[in-house]
Amino acid sequence: MSPPLVAPEAEGCDPERRREQQERRLRRLVDRLLAADGLQAGRLREAGVSAGADVGLDDLHRLPHVTKQDFWDTYPFGLRTASASDVVCVHGTSGTLGRQTLVPYTSHDVEVWSEVMARALGGAGVTRQSLVHCAYGYGLFTGGLGFHHGVMRLGAAVLPVSSGGTDMQLRLMLDLGPDVLCCTPSYGIYLGESFRSTGITSDQLSLRVGLFGAEPWTEQMRVEIERLLGVRALNVYGLTEIIGPGVACESLDSEGLLNIAEDHFYPEVVGVDGEPVPDGESGELVFTTLTKTGLPLLRYRTGDIAALCGPVPGSARTLRRMSRVIGRADDMMIIRGVNVFPSEVEAVLLEDRRVAPHYMVIEDRRDSSRPELLVAVEPYDEGGDVPVLETDLAAALAERLGLSCVVRVLQPGTIPRATNGKARRVVRWSHGVAPLPGLE
Repeated sequence: MSPPLVAPEAEGCDPERRREQQERRLRRLVDRLLAADGLQAGRLREAGVSAGADVGLDDLHRLPHVTKQDFWDTYPFGLRTASASDVVCVHGTSGTLGRQTLVPYTSHDVEVWSEVMARALGGAGVTRQSLVHCAYGYGLFTGGLGFHHGVMRLGAAVLPVSSGGTDMQLRLMLDLGPDVLCCTPSYGIYLGESFRSTGITSDQLSLRVGLFGAEPWTEQMRVEIERLLGVRALNVYGLTEIIGPGVACESLDSEGLLNIAEDHFYPEVVGVDGEPVPDGESGELVFTTLTKTGLPLLRYRTGDIAALCGPVPGSARTLRRMSRVIGRADDMMIIRGVNVFPSEVEAVLLEDRRVAPHYMVIEDRRDSSRPELLVAVEPYDEGGDVPVLETDLAAALAERLGLSCVVRVLQPGTIPRATNGKARRVVRWSHGVAPLPGLE
């Protein structure tokens, strides 16, 4: 059964009419950037653009882009276009070497954020009668407050538990009976295993659907979450630079892909040469914020790898869709000439029912002349044959990746859990102490 549209005029708009709207909004965006006379304005003028009327959607791929480095180079608010008096909140995410990426929001931006999150929740079957258990972190991170805004905009009730405090999370789920869970997929796994360890089964919970995001996850992880929690597990995508969660979200009827709020966030996918790639082909996601006013972005290169697709044929939802994120360009490892994404490793590991959903991928470069891929896992059954499991997993990974690797099965509890949100999945080891006990 397809859930009703929260905003029919936006979610169900005729694609040709939506394209006209997108083009108008793109031109207004360019005019705003030029008027602000900042970094993006300078690049537009260098590209020969002097007014919004000079551009259209067909020209978009020829326009300059913005990267994470631009945020760092103009820290803290060099990309802001709104006046300081119009800013109502600031969100951010940590970058490499401790450099923050800070994004100011106007009241208009918060309104857009609330709207797209309400749509996402509605598409997941959340109703005004729902109680939403929000276990995303609250604070600078956009996850918790993004869902919070959306739940209230939809008219449902939100339980702002935030992350951590797992015993309290479990008690509240049992006592209050929420029907919706929102958290990272790795924390969803942790909650499910915590329930299982106390003898509580999914039948004792009231949960029916969960929205999981903020980190890449695979179809195999979805199966594991659904098994542990008894929910329909849906994927949500967003990033602070664009708005936060709500940029795209899977709905009950989107056939495994994520509906993009493309009336506000125009999507592209480009190859390594920066040129657009056809629908269905993976590349780097690029977003243009058509309606943001605090810190609007023209062609922000996200670093996330995914593919685009049209709407479900015949669906009331006419929005374009995107695949799940298969990895990040900066997470891709090159081992002896072979490109490897952690999600490819996860897909192999979780297909094997002997493997618990906890793993770490280690790029071992202690010998720079011969880098190795080292994969650490934990078994479900401590009494299993460890050497056989290691051999089997190494063979399955070699077949999938085209690369030999070393698999180590460690004692349960060795690999750190996502007790406060995101799990640490990838480590680069070039010298010093082993990243996990039991490795050498």
